[in-house]
Amino acid sequence: MTEIVLWGTALGVGTFGYRLAGVQLKSKLHLSERTSLLLTAASVILLLALIASSTLVDGHHFAGWARPAGVAVGGVLAWRKAPFVVVVLAAAAVAAGLRLLGVD
Repeated sequence: MTEIVLWGTALGVGTFGYRLAGVQLKSKLHLSERTSLLLTAASVILLLALIASSTLVDGHHFAGWARPAGVAVGGVLAWRKAPFVVVVLAAAAVAAGLRLLGVD
């Protein structure tokens, strides 16, 4: 149990230090415009890869069509600036409705 607490504390301190370093170094570190654009693009690509992998894959297998359909509905509603609760409820309702209809 103490090992878990130690690892959790170390991860918390490391995360805090990483974020604090970003704030402290922002004014001292000057990146070119091209590098800044590449870093912005990389963060968007990594986020999209995370969304795709958690949406389409469950373990080592395809997650089925209900989950991607729900995520797509939620994505469209979020893009249209719907309230967060509406986005989550609509995505869950679409996925649940499709599963109720037998679409896995």
